[in-house]
Amino acid sequence: MSAVETPSTMAPATLSELMSVWRARDVEEWSHSPGTYRTLAEKILGQGEPLLAYDVVSEALAKWPEDIRLRQLQGLALARSGATERANAILEALRSAGQTDEETLGMLGRTYKDLASRAGAERETLLRRAAEIYTQAYESSGGYWSGINAATMNLLIGETDRACRIAGKVREQCLKEVEDPGGDSYWEVAALGEAALICRDWAEAEKWYALAAKEGARRFGDLHSSRRNARLILQHWKTDPAKIDKYLHVPPVIVFAGHMIDRPDRAAPRFPQELESAVAKAIRDKIDKLKPGFGFSAAACGSDILFLEAMLDTGAEVSVVLPYNKEQFVRDSVELFPDSNWRARFEHVFEHAAHIVTASTQRLELGGISYDFGNEMLLGLADIHARRLEAELIPLAVWDGTSGDGPGGTASVVENWRALGHKPEIVDLARMLDGQGRRGDSYPKPHADNSPLDESVRLADAAPSKQFTSRIVAILFADAVGFSKLAEDEVPLFVQHFLGAIAQLSEQFRTKIIAKNTWGDGLYFVFSDVDLAGQFALALADLVASTKWEEKGLRSGLSLRIALHAGPVYEFDDPITGNRNYSGTHVSRAARIEPITPPGQVYASESFAALAAARRAESFICDYVGQTPMAKGYGTLPTYHVRQSST
Repeated sequence: MSAVETPSTMAPATLSELMSVWRARDVEEWSHSPGTYRTLAEKILGQGEPLLAYDVVSEALAKWPEDIRLRQLQGLALARSGATERANAILEALRSAGQTDEETLGMLGRTYKDLASRAGAERETLLRRAAEIYTQAYESSGGYWSGINAATMNLLIGETDRACRIAGKVREQCLKEVEDPGGDSYWEVAALGEAALICRDWAEAEKWYALAAKEGARRFGDLHSSRRNARLILQHWKTDPAKIDKYLHVPPVIVFAGHMIDRPDRAAPRFPQELESAVAKAIRDKIDKLKPGFGFSAAACGSDILFLEAMLDTGAEVSVVLPYNKEQFVRDSVELFPDSNWRARFEHVFEHAAHIVTASTQRLELGGISYDFGNEMLLGLADIHARRLEAELIPLAVWDGTSGDGPGGTASVVENWRALGHKPEIVDLARMLDGQGRRGDSYPKPHADNSPLDESVRLADAAPSKQFTSRIVAILFADAVGFSKLAEDEVPLFVQHFLGAIAQLSEQFRTKIIAKNTWGDGLYFVFSDVDLAGQFALALADLVASTKWEEKGLRSGLSLRIALHAGPVYEFDDPITGNRNYSGTHVSRAARIEPITPPGQVYASESFAALAAARRAESFICDYVGQTPMAKGYGTLPTYHVRQSST
């Protein structure tokens, strides 16, 4: 990437283009100034990708830790990703250091507004705090964006006259700004719409929001931010938000699954090669109808690649989630037909994907568990993205309607979607086959009792034994901080009181704990349920933090580092202990997260966060921490902070 090819030269830029800049960056060249990092992070935030923006800013802050703009953007990225408490702490630290500029105060006001949105009894107090900070920012700077937020917050706390006065001043200011046709006027136009809403001028509001929609086309992060404020105002006025939502619309997120192209020797067809054009058209018809902005899919030959190609053709953002490493996946699920172009098409969608996630480094050889896990990751990551933007999540499948394709197959994916309450859109392969006469009396339909596994799991043809099988589990590792400083006579007290208290707590979760072990100060638990694993981790952290260990004869300051992960593992009878045990690369991954977890905190992998979202765990929230170097040179992985849900 040359010095010329930077974010500042790419406006307007798609997320895919911004991702290309980020991946191809010359770190040495970028190290001369933080400006390139700032610009890239700002553009990525505008596209609605706060997690990536946070990673960009984090790399820059390692070089320029005192850069004010980078710290502001770090706070904004965290706020937009939902990590409101962390964002609030960063911005409060900036203010305490003397930064009382409009940007710092405005972003700080946003965090109090966000905290209020999920608060109970403290909601009014937090709204007033937000109103005070936004008003301070506006009075000191005269800036229209802090002014419009001050107007909105004053409206929400009942200061209607003050809100309308401020909104009127902002309107005059923004009208002068938009008279100049040059430059980006999205925020001025959006502020005019918001000012009109505050003063209940619905027609005026619609006019400006319609223009804002044109100015902010595909800037889904910015549109979402404007829509949140508009909804707060309309809720205050007890007015239907639909009129404004149609302008500040964030398009749906599609999570996709579908059959691969049939091998020529398949006994009963589901997706013969002759149907490729028809299936491609049916997928495009669905996309034209649903008008999505984001798609999550694997990238096997057949339905997956057809979906990804169709999404890219519409300008949508796509994320590719592979069940295991690319090289093995390509051999198993892409390069199946000699002299075909599926590999080249795979590389094309892979290159243009906004995000690429590899669920596992390797494929487990028993059953289709790696594919089950990949499909859950797909659903969870799509769900996280949809929730962040408050967009609709729509499952879409290319499916022949039959069951019995085995774990990880399309039928099991559709069944899981429906069990979770989703209503998937279906491209009906059976109807297409019937239309071609491929399902007549002379061509038997596949049945659950005789059909082979779905193509994606065809290699897992060895039936797992009861003694050695595989399953998806949640794994907890914890380590006692301060154990190494215990005197010899404190060790029995540690076992009796510290480990004893944890043992009592674990009894409350015993039906979902399928394995456990200790070694010195280390703890290891395996859970069959992701939700209960998160609940146990938080209860464990609270137990250790709230107990006065000095009253038990131990020194104060004892705490735990707690790490959570989820993934497919081997399950077997341990020949040494005789107990049921679990092993595989995902157990190792879980163990690498614990050493980098701050004392007293619960950290989790992206896999754990995705499965918690996919399975609709509601007792805790996973806030993005960033790309974090793992222990013992295990690499850098996205990490989340697990905290109690406020609802």
